[in-house]
Amino acid sequence: MGFVRNHIWQILIILNYAIALSAVVTILLKKVNPTKALSYIIGLLAFPFLGLIVYYLFGQEHRKTKIFSRKNVLNQSVVKKIQETLELETKAISEVDDLLDQKSKLIPLLYNSEKSKLTINNDVKLIKNGDDKFKLLFKDLKEAKHHIHLEYFVIKDDIIGTELLNILCEKAKEGLKIRIVIDDVGSSISSKMKRQLKDSGIEMNPFMPVMFTKFTGQMNYRDHRKITVIDGKIGYLGGINVSDDYVNHNNKRYWRDTHLRIVGEAVKPMQILFFTTWDFVSNSELEISKDYFPEHNCKENVPLQIAASGPDTDWSNIMEAIFVAITNAEDHVYVTTPYFIPNSEIVTALQVIARSNKDVKIIIPKKSDSWIAEYATNSYLELLLEAGVEVYRYTKGFIHAKTMVVDGVFSTVGTTNMDYRSFNINFEVNALIYSKDISHQLTEFFKADLKDCHQLDLQTWRNRSKRTKLIEAVARLMAPLL
Repeated sequence: MGFVRNHIWQILIILNYAIALSAVVTILLKKVNPTKALSYIIGLLAFPFLGLIVYYLFGQEHRKTKIFSRKNVLNQSVVKKIQETLELETKAISEVDDLLDQKSKLIPLLYNSEKSKLTINNDVKLIKNGDDKFKLLFKDLKEAKHHIHLEYFVIKDDIIGTELLNILCEKAKEGLKIRIVIDDVGSSISSKMKRQLKDSGIEMNPFMPVMFTKFTGQMNYRDHRKITVIDGKIGYLGGINVSDDYVNHNNKRYWRDTHLRIVGEAVKPMQILFFTTWDFVSNSELEISKDYFPEHNCKENVPLQIAASGPDTDWSNIMEAIFVAITNAEDHVYVTTPYFIPNSEIVTALQVIARSNKDVKIIIPKKSDSWIAEYATNSYLELLLEAGVEVYRYTKGFIHAKTMVVDGVFSTVGTTNMDYRSFNINFEVNALIYSKDISHQLTEFFKADLKDCHQLDLQTWRNRSKRTKLIEAVARLMAPLL
């Protein structure tokens, strides 16, 4: 015992590196992205104990483990059940060439999936900022007749959150079926409010609860989606969560965001997506009826797809759609993202298009809500500037919109950031829209935001201090972990 006491530090170090080396072997055998693998390996070997903690919490690869294999099986079962019950109609892009601009043929099929066929009869409204979103959303919620489904990364019972939850309680008392999925890490709802929801008859389930007894990397795989489905007829998705942070009249810092209100066929795949998540998080038997998939009388024809991705999918669907859209651009690519920590594929795609004399512009926040993410983002900018990409930093407040417009024909709005976490780790959802009108509106949003931006100059950017560049380099090394 005396030997152990006298050499406890050496014993712990030896034990740390024994475990760390075992983890290194596991990482190498998994054949993950080399940059990501190197980041974890350096962390494990260079930072005793801390490296193990970080890897334990964030480095566990769940894509092929039972929990997500089970979710994938459930997803397939739910989708099959819905299709058999309702015989949902799906269309291929080739069947609606007359509704699509010729340029969209350069993108033969951004997302070829049985779960995300092209929908045609849709009315799409772009929403700028939380104030407008909640005004529209509250009106739609109050007019709901049958059911309301919410799936959100962040729901807080602050001022705006309490207002929303109180509306849901009133609708539940009227006899509507209310289901809510909240991410257990992103959301914060008091015990008092949870009791009020339950007493009103609302069903709410957390997505992958994080408890100390199960602290095995589940923090790393979050439901980052923001979905609302009302009566199976109206759908909302985009970047705006339920929190005072997103409402400028309740917020000290100006928050710039973009969301969608969708009426039409595309609400059906949004409903399916919600049901696949609900089946995963709830213990109740899922009962699906035609009441959840009513017929639409939408007279508008905005073609769009609802694309979802997450650790339960075989491919990084949304990232691949963005990559294909960029590489097929003929004139311009306009990107807005709050977090720009991309993989090598997206960096290369942007560089190649910019060097091909295409107009490539990116808007990012000047001041991020995460210092390490800000430094990591900055480490990529010189490479883009050298290729001719125009980089603008938003100075009015924090820009949280996740949008892209290509050639004035294709656009996407959703929950996906241009970073490793959104592309590979979190559960995300985007609308892929083939519309000149929507693209034009988003372009006008983009141009308006440019007026509140400072454009980076390559030479000036190169002259930042060596200390700053070193911090950026370290942050970039950690980028795959962010």
